[in-house]
Amino acid sequence: MQMLTKFESKSSRVKGTAFHPKRPWVLASLHNGSIQLWDYRMGTLLDRFEEHEGPVRGISFHATQELFVSGGDDYKVKVWNYRTRRCIFTLQGHLDYVRTVYFHPEQPWIISASDDQTIRIWNWQSRQCIAVLTGHNHYVMCAQFHPTDDLVVSACLDQSVRVWDISGLRRKSAAGAQPMMNDPLSAQRMGAQGDFFNVTDVVVKFVLEGHTRGVNWATFHPTMPLVLSCGDDRQVKIWRMNESRAWEVDTCRGHYNNVNSALFHPKRDFILSDSEDKTIRVWDTSRRTLLQTFRREQDRFWCLTAHPELNLFAAGHDNGLVVFKMERERPAAAIHQNTLLYVRDSQIRLHDFSSANDVPMITIRSAPAGQYLPPPRSISFNPAEKAVLVTSDAEGGSYDLYSLPRQFSGQATDGGQARRGGGSCAIWTGRNRFAVLDKAQQQILIKDLSNQTTKTIKTPVVVESIFAGPGSLILLATASSVVLFDVQTRQTLGEIGAAPVKYVVWSSDMSTVALLCKHTVTLAGKQLEQLCQIHETIRIKSAVWDDSGVLLYSTLNHVKFALPQGDSGIIRTIDNPVYLVRVQGGDLHCLDREGSVQVLKIDPTEYRFKLALVHRNYEEVVTIIRNSNLVGQSIIAYLQKNGYPEIALHFVRDDTARFELALECGNMDIALETAKAIDKPAYWDKFGQEALRRGHVQIVELAYQRVRAYDKLSFLYSITGNTDKLVKMQKIAISRDDPQARLQSSLYLGDVEDRVRVLRESGQMSLAYLAAKTHGLVDEAEAIREAAGIDEADIVGMPSLESATLLQPTAPTVCYAELDWPLLHVAKGIFDSKFSLGDKGADGARPGKSRVADLATVADDVNLLDDEAEDEGGWGIDDDGELDAELAAEATAAAESAAAAGTAAGFMPPQPGLSELELWSRNSRLAVDQIAAGNFERAMKLLRDQAGISSFDALKPAFLEIYTASRSVLTTAPFAEASRIPLRRNASDAAEASQFLPAQLFNLASSLEQLEQGYRATTAARFDEALALFRRLLLSLMFVAVETTEDARELERLLKVCREYVIGISIELERAAVAKDEATEENLTRLVELAAYFTHCGLRVDHEKLTLRLAMNMAYKHKCFRAAGGLAQRLADLLPEQAVKGNKSAQQIRDKALTMVSTCDLKSRDALPIDYDARSPLVVCAASHTPILRGETTVSCPYCQAPYKPEFDGGLCRVCTVAQIGAQATGLRSLD
Repeated sequence: MQMLTKFESKSSRVKGTAFHPKRPWVLASLHNGSIQLWDYRMGTLLDRFEEHEGPVRGISFHATQELFVSGGDDYKVKVWNYRTRRCIFTLQGHLDYVRTVYFHPEQPWIISASDDQTIRIWNWQSRQCIAVLTGHNHYVMCAQFHPTDDLVVSACLDQSVRVWDISGLRRKSAAGAQPMMNDPLSAQRMGAQGDFFNVTDVVVKFVLEGHTRGVNWATFHPTMPLVLSCGDDRQVKIWRMNESRAWEVDTCRGHYNNVNSALFHPKRDFILSDSEDKTIRVWDTSRRTLLQTFRREQDRFWCLTAHPELNLFAAGHDNGLVVFKMERERPAAAIHQNTLLYVRDSQIRLHDFSSANDVPMITIRSAPAGQYLPPPRSISFNPAEKAVLVTSDAEGGSYDLYSLPRQFSGQATDGGQARRGGGSCAIWTGRNRFAVLDKAQQQILIKDLSNQTTKTIKTPVVVESIFAGPGSLILLATASSVVLFDVQTRQTLGEIGAAPVKYVVWSSDMSTVALLCKHTVTLAGKQLEQLCQIHETIRIKSAVWDDSGVLLYSTLNHVKFALPQGDSGIIRTIDNPVYLVRVQGGDLHCLDREGSVQVLKIDPTEYRFKLALVHRNYEEVVTIIRNSNLVGQSIIAYLQKNGYPEIALHFVRDDTARFELALECGNMDIALETAKAIDKPAYWDKFGQEALRRGHVQIVELAYQRVRAYDKLSFLYSITGNTDKLVKMQKIAISRDDPQARLQSSLYLGDVEDRVRVLRESGQMSLAYLAAKTHGLVDEAEAIREAAGIDEADIVGMPSLESATLLQPTAPTVCYAELDWPLLHVAKGIFDSKFSLGDKGADGARPGKSRVADLATVADDVNLLDDEAEDEGGWGIDDDGELDAELAAEATAAAESAAAAGTAAGFMPPQPGLSELELWSRNSRLAVDQIAAGNFERAMKLLRDQAGISSFDALKPAFLEIYTASRSVLTTAPFAEASRIPLRRNASDAAEASQFLPAQLFNLASSLEQLEQGYRATTAARFDEALALFRRLLLSLMFVAVETTEDARELERLLKVCREYVIGISIELERAAVAKDEATEENLTRLVELAAYFTHCGLRVDHEKLTLRLAMNMAYKHKCFRAAGGLAQRLADLLPEQAVKGNKSAQQIRDKALTMVSTCDLKSRDALPIDYDARSPLVVCAASHTPILRGETTVSCPYCQAPYKPEFDGGLCRVCTVAQIGAQATGLRSLD
């Protein structure tokens, strides 16, 4: 039995605790006068209530109302509403400290116990005291209602426990009698007189005496006629009662100090007690024996509370609160085809999913009388041999091997003598063998069906647990990773970084696996290549794969889904945790904590829809949209984020959102419809800009009319060559008395006469005269001169008129004003042909016409050339509608012509495509491709999440080089802007835009060339140059993208080589610096140590030989013979006799090493106190250059995996210089 801590808080002393019956909340009343409300699932403080003066000792939630009650040393009982976060009222009447307060489970009553030697019952609805229970002659420490009967139990320091009958009070309350005790003092007097005349509503039924010192706590059993009490005599007593008497049953002894509270386990035959001896003890109710003791070294326990429905307990101690449970509630289960095997009530049961039949198969080992046996942790089923492995935590970890009956009779049979063994995990690895993890010895034992060990395998890493894999493969879970291991070849096939893994779930075809941690789900492929990782803020309980390849997983309060591409979402909420076992369509089969199979109804539409989009299965997307009712902001945001605004448009009903989506996906029909519905200038202006960009001239005209953009309309008519409407604009400007617009129209039209009139009417006589004279209007010029009263002789500076020409805009190439701009025509997309993106049930466009082209309707709806609605005359033309009729007729004719052309063509204009950079960003999840696309922020986030990169200063040059290398610049003409041409690395293979990827600056081939340069520099002892080469190569490897798994592994090996060389060369450079210092004993010791540590870096064999020769000579020179002998022996092992034959130099080195081994064995001591033992496996800390022995705690760089001692956690890696030591990371991706 273990205390499984679910939540813990730190605060001042907790004197009282209370669970909310439904929500995951716990109240804590503190000795400093505060009340804290915690969410124990999320681990967050929800609220704090501070109105009591002095310690708060009693606290309790109401079962159904949004209320809780508290009592403290200020003599007050306060009732609070936690929704409004305030105290509703205060009940006053006690004359001393209030110890406990509780609500009645049915009646509107509160019971309070006080140091004034009384117990009071209050009606919280009328806010009055309805009974005062007197009789105790010392502090009343506790008083509680019976959960079902009309009884109250109280504990007092007068060494007695009293049971009170309150049935009279209930009858009085049911009869509607009014309470008598409005005044506290009179209530106390009436209570005493009532006792004297024996007419009180509450009477003492039993007085239980047996404690030798004061009693601190008393409580009822929830279902049996038992009372539990504990006190300062360090004893826990059990009392039994019937209608006539009560007697002591037994006493539990074992505490060494005052026992402050005790309770019956609501679901098991256990008693829990806590004490000032800093322990919580668990007792067997029937045999009254001690089962388990949970101890805290520093904290005394003051209170203990059980959850009314769940297997949870809360204990308050000197420094806070702890919420815990005592045993795992997850039923052990295994799936095989269409059946479920699970353990319940010491039986292995078989559940058939198709028929829902649930029958027991065999009985398994149960706990002997008076002892505790932990429930099974897991089971593993072998269908070939009909055998089951049941693993539990009993005896420090054990397993039982059972054989299921070949012929099932319908009744549970005895499992017989199970084959039992020790081991923390047991799983099947073949038809007739299974693997057992010996965690203490770090061995995997392969056993046969007779439980005999046939093979012993030493684990390659420190393993916490093992899980089954495909065939002979198993998963080894370490503290920070999961390793794929082949038990037959004893080889490591793959590894993935992950927090401690609790459960592993394989898909039905064993192609993908889900690794469930406490707060993360990691999805990986068959070779443990990571697909995605999902983080949760609350605990993850279980998971199951859907047949379509979607993972469904459960948390404490939700069932969620996760796609291998990383998308996730909520399917439904759940009241209590469940453990998923199978999903079939809309039925989710699961086990609850009672071990019962349940079927939850779910709606798989959302994740089926998203999966279809990911797989580009657009036919299924259309089917789902037609047959389901997908709604919600989340699905709309998802579609927008992933580049499907045309589908998102189908789900939106808000006009504003529909308008934005329609513009985004280029659906001008719906954009026009929603703009009309919104009818605001800002939206018409935005609509007009987008329509102009797409070349829809006619609806641009409509938008400009809506916002009365006269200048824009004039310019539009000018560039489209629509001189007729420019003439009308000129008339409108005259009627509006707008000389500026009139002058602009005359300029567009080349109407000199009107231009002169505008200038003359505006008082610009000089300009008017100049314009008239320049363009040959002699009579008009003379009239202007005479009107201005100027002699012709006074006019000077007149330009020559011989070469004067009329200033007029260039005529457009296409002068057909009703034609939209020429566009490339493409066929309709799948979503346009399958369903309308408008409202469901909408009539849509008329047959043969599009909404954009159908301007006749638009002209009928809004005709801005109609002046009836405006006092200013609208467009200011007072021609009795002649102009309106003319324009409407023209618009109708143009619309019919355009519609006919569109119908004949049968095409739709194309939507603007995505840029190459955007395609790169969408097509790849690699950081290097995001950099090439210019998406630096996303690339930095990916590197931060995948490799723990925290400093990007050293990476800035690489970012810029990658960005520059992925595009070329072509200059066409001196006055033209240079063209930027994207460069692809798969130009010959990419047939679709979804396959376009940017060219690479760094690749595996160039990396291998740089590696050779580093090797050559190392061989030549140019260590500064070699260090720069290897470090530059190490940083460039995070920007290498590969196409095969083998290349990805090669990249990992290359990363490891760079790391080892950077560490080794750094050690050698430090040794060289120490050698230049004064030859003190400390420096000489460090000199020998660094030379020895250099030999433990994973270098190439020829370089390792050089390091060994250097270290051997250095150690021998300074009389460190033990170290020199070990190093010489390692060198001799690298030069076997057969290999050095014919090589005189190698033979001499080998002979020298063997000679040194013989010499050092005779002397076998070290003159210097070096910290080195050649026989102990070690790695070198990359920061301090000191040894880290096997088994010592280490932290590592998430990118290069360089090892460090714990004191360097959180710092910057000394090897790669960019990652944070010890940071959580998912692992760098190089294969997309």
